[in-house]
Amino acid sequence: MLVIGYSVFTIDKKKKNVPVPVVLLLIGIGLSYAPAFSDVNLTKDIIFEWFLPSLLFISAYQFSTKALKKHVGIISILSTVGIIITTLLMSLLFYYGLHPWLSISFIEALLIATILTPTDPVSVVSILKESSSHQDIADVVEGESMINDGTSIVLFTVVAGVYFGEESISVPSFLLEFLLVSLGGIAIGVSLGWLASKAIHITTDSRYQIMLSIILAYGSFYIGEELGVSGVLATVFSGIMLSYEYGRTIKEHHFRKDLDGFWTVMEPTILTFLFLLIGIQATQYLSFSLIGWIFFLFILSLVVRYVIIIGVVKVRKTWRKKYGWKEVFILTWSGIKGTMSVALLLSIDGQGPQLLHSLTFGVILFSLIIQSIGIYPLSTFFLKGK
Repeated sequence: MLVIGYSVFTIDKKKKNVPVPVVLLLIGIGLSYAPAFSDVNLTKDIIFEWFLPSLLFISAYQFSTKALKKHVGIISILSTVGIIITTLLMSLLFYYGLHPWLSISFIEALLIATILTPTDPVSVVSILKESSSHQDIADVVEGESMINDGTSIVLFTVVAGVYFGEESISVPSFLLEFLLVSLGGIAIGVSLGWLASKAIHITTDSRYQIMLSIILAYGSFYIGEELGVSGVLATVFSGIMLSYEYGRTIKEHHFRKDLDGFWTVMEPTILTFLFLLIGIQATQYLSFSLIGWIFFLFILSLVVRYVIIIGVVKVRKTWRKKYGWKEVFILTWSGIKGTMSVALLLSIDGQGPQLLHSLTFGVILFSLIIQSIGIYPLSTFFLKGK
């Protein structure tokens, strides 16, 4: 699999037009028919415990703290209130759009919507930065994705609990749980990130400093999950805190260079395994008889996201001036469903009707392929000269 990944990253000279994750995904689908890969199985635990902490940490510590301060308002709204409203609106459209023809309940439509709300910018952020000078859009997309993963997990957990009869919906209890899980994860991440920034000074050997960053990435995630708060947000904010402290109190100039050197190698390695495995797993869920309905849900998800972003940017006058309909369209198109959506779907693998799994995985694949391929030409066209 690493040989395949190396070959694709090396040979794919047009990464803007055909992003590497898309190529890996399609190759993975092809590999699923090879006998050597018949026993390969992707699970929710593999994504959460092996891949996700690294991907989250890479995005978080490389994300500019200046950009976070600049866009904290719109990122916060989109990844909290925005994602909740998106889920509710999508579930209503999914239910009333499918119910007359397919056997689907409202709670199943709501469950599909919670799985499809988190976004994954891995295929688009670098392309956005290269295809236009509009850095703000790339920052908002990346920042929103880091935070809304934590929100989506809380939403999914509550809705899945109701669907499988484990609990009932209560708005006050949901809001309380949401606050505890989110704020608890943030507190743990900030605390561990600060401690790591102080522990960096114990040694000047870059090898051990990199070891500490690995401990921070995975340790914050596992500790957060063990304590019942958001491990996702714990990892994200540990990375943000370490980045914030760098340059402020961390004076070893080699540290950032060495850290970048390690994690920039880890990122394509992890992405290779992850997207090949998603492709291999996809064939277990694909149903060509549902292609029309899958495309219908895919379009609905884009329409809902566009409406929500339009509503959010109208909150403030400065946002209305900065984000016109073209910028909103690119923000909408950049909201690709990816790793987190696959992980949430795999967490209910074998439970619920096959229709639910096929529709959801189909929309994820449509989003990964169509939106990833379309982001370069669309952003170049709409944001030309901006």
